[in-house]
Amino acid sequence: MKFLLTALVVFILPLIGWAQTDIPLSQPLNIEGDVNPNQGTALKMPSILDKKPTYNLRDSLTARNIKMLPDRELVDAGRDLKIDPKIGEREKKGGKNTHYGDQYLGDVKTSSLFVGIVCRDHEYVDGDRVRIYANGTVVEPNILLTSAFKGVNLDLDKGFNRLDFEALNQGSSGPNTAQIDVYDDHGQLIYSNRWNLSTGSKASLIIVKD
Repeated sequence: MKFLLTALVVFILPLIGWAQTDIPLSQPLNIEGDVNPNQGTALKMPSILDKKPTYNLRDSLTARNIKMLPDRELVDAGRDLKIDPKIGEREKKGGKNTHYGDQYLGDVKTSSLFVGIVCRDHEYVDGDRVRIYANGTVVEPNILLTSAFKGVNLDLDKGFNRLDFEALNQGSSGPNTAQIDVYDDHGQLIYSNRWNLSTGSKASLIIVKD
């Protein structure tokens, strides 16, 4: 038994020593640069939670409204015009040499339930005013004609519908001048014309509803 153990030690130990010579020796890893062992490897990102936003509610509540339009805003021509209430009286006393009497504007047919009637001063905006009648009834007592269209919507009766536009004055530069447009219930222009009237004269239009 002792002889067997001795033989194993003699023959096996040289083999173990020879096998260990093939294992390469490990080399330490050399890392250059400044390394702080207490800092760790995580990236240092600024924290947004550490910054507390400040809100000034008082200024936001008392701040002035922002103007979306420039200071030079467009105004309707004749907006600041002052109307002389006695201008019609001077006309009746013969202040105008040319007289413009009643005017027939013609007729138009439509199947609309109602029409939109608008008019404006198509020449110099001088304070012309008109009164609108529908079948003898006043539907608009006093419209100051400017460069923008103004008017009324009118429900139509079956058959003939008579519209009269009475000139209440001639403004500061006669005669009473206006453009009239008529639109159907679909917003389509179906009629357009103009008039020249002296004070008290009327322009008449017939609308026939089918």
